[in-house]
Amino acid sequence: MLAPSSRGSLEKLLFGSVVAAPAPSTSRSARGQRQRSLALIQGSLSARRVERAAPWLASLHRIADGSLLGLGLAVVGLSALTLHWQSQWTRSYQSLEASQLLEQRLQKSTAVLEQHHLRVAHNPGQLVPTSSEKLIYVPAPSAQRPASIITLLAGVSPRQILAGY
Repeated sequence: MLAPSSRGSLEKLLFGSVVAAPAPSTSRSARGQRQRSLALIQGSLSARRVERAAPWLASLHRIADGSLLGLGLAVVGLSALTLHWQSQWTRSYQSLEASQLLEQRLQKSTAVLEQHHLRVAHNPGQLVPTSSEKLIYVPAPSAQRPASIITLLAGVSPRQILAGY
């Protein structure tokens, strides 16, 4: 303590002894607490420590990890198969739509041909009605060079085409 004298204005404020000590840092204590809590968690969840304390629990953890991994792989595999099957179904459906369109066109052309023959024929009762069972499928022609117009016209007969098939 300072003796009362005329040394300055601080004399009135200093009544007790002053000790110099570093101020406590809040960041250091917070870090220390975090490190201690992490050390506690890491120590309690250590695989080696659990394996030593309870081997059956460690094997149960291994079984759970393996089953989760297998389940994840199964989900990925089934997702891939689902996408594959969906794309196959889409292709098949598009093919079905195309074949239905071709079938409709074939039925329309058959009806047009029948109408033409009925108009041309003098005896429409002699015509045989068509059905899908009586259709003849002709294979596509092989790739040949196109014939000239003269050879095509030579094959046309000027006689009248008779009614019927």
